[in-house]
Amino acid sequence: MAKATLLLGSNRGNRSELLSSAREKIYHTAGKHVAASSLYESEPWGFSDSTPFLNQVIIIDTALAPKALLKILLDTEMQLGRLRQNHTVYSSRTIDIDILFYDDLIIDDETLQVPHPRMQNRMFTLLPLLEVRPEMIHPVLKKPVKALKEACPDTLRVEKCIAGPHPVNPAANEV
Repeated sequence: MAKATLLLGSNRGNRSELLSSAREKIYHTAGKHVAASSLYESEPWGFSDSTPFLNQVIIIDTALAPKALLKILLDTEMQLGRLRQNHTVYSSRTIDIDILFYDDLIIDDETLQVPHPRMQNRMFTLLPLLEVRPEMIHPVLKKPVKALKEACPDTLRVEKCIAGPHPVNPAANEV
């Protein structure tokens, strides 16, 4: 089993319900729940929009190879209403699921980059990641998550949600 660390995000529709649905679909199709961060609300990164994102990092144990996991995650996005129109422009979305880490593998091809190539520049990724994987050393940058957070140039607002449906339903963890 491999340990995959995923980032979920949404700024369209019922954001918390979409994150919940994404978690449940992932636990049923891709792997068993290991951990989930709190929900974080953040300003859109890389584009302007009046609706903030909700983000969460989850960790799963998976038997899927990285590209098979990516396919499941893209299918999950599509099932939850994500329409991919332009891969080079950031935009609002019902759901976004990124692979941040897959064990400590380094993958760099046209369909998949792991670790996620921009995570160190995004506070909305690093804050929830720090909550669930504080010991993780970035396999390319050779720095712990805490050092990445301290060096992050992102100054956009990111706030931990005090209340929110982020606890995971243990019954949903069966794969």
